[in-house]
Amino acid sequence: MRTTITLDDKTHAFASYYAHARGLTISAAIDELIRKSQAAAPAEIQYSPNGFPMFPPTGRTVTDEMVKRLAEEEFDPKQFT
Repeated sequence: MRTTITLDDKTHAFASYYAHARGLTISAAIDELIRKSQAAAPAEIQYSPNGFPMFPPTGRTVTDEMVKRLAEEEFDPKQFT
């Protein structure tokens, strides 16, 4: 299938380097990298009884107290950039 994608400069540079090192075209390199990431991902998305997709279980429990404490904290978007 033929498609057009836009990559940022660093991603394009990495894909170009990867392709050159493996003797592939950039398209083949990107395809290979995507397939590798799929193999590392969970095989199946799990859904809750009401149909929402769920994160894989980590063994941690989120309590009401944890949610309340986070809700009381001031949101600082700079923490997420």
